[in-house]
Amino acid sequence: HGVFAICLQALKRLNTAGFGVEGGPELDLVHNPGTGHLPGEEAGLEASYREALHAHGGITFSRLLAMTNQPLGRFREQLERDGQTSAYCQLLRQAFNPETLPGLMCRHQVCVDYDGQLYDCDFNLALGLAIDHGAPSDIKALDPAILARRRIVTGEHCFACTAGAGSSCGGSLLRSEKAV
Repeated sequence: HGVFAICLQALKRLNTAGFGVEGGPELDLVHNPGTGHLPGEEAGLEASYREALHAHGGITFSRLLAMTNQPLGRFREQLERDGQTSAYCQLLRQAFNPETLPGLMCRHQVCVDYDGQLYDCDFNLALGLAIDHGAPSDIKALDPAILARRRIVTGEHCFACTAGAGSSCGGSLLRSEKAV
């Protein structure tokens, strides 16, 4: 209770400090639905957020990033409590979009844990799914040529990054309404 008001106060303080205002440091907001749905189209959501936040005291921000919820952690626990895990995972599978594949984070970078263990992405790190299939699994044995040819460790959770317009740390992978 009261989280929205606290968030508005925090955003106003960030704006006052110069974040999210022209000429200042960027202030990106992240939108991910708290329910078993895919996020809406990023540009439309951004316009709605801009309008609503401007109405709440002239709050500004640099960019809105729309992200699909991964069926992991607290969100998975919520899905399980609501009996929606299977339905949500099916939604993600049905919304698979092959156009998202070139932009997936796991194809262009790796995640390094505090102990040097390598993972294809931070979701695989959360699940304990280290790089595999003959590629070096520790930063001490890093070989960029082998990493570039590796087969990525995948699981059911990967459909969240490929559903609809796709999802990554930078928001939607595809920027057109056609993708959603």
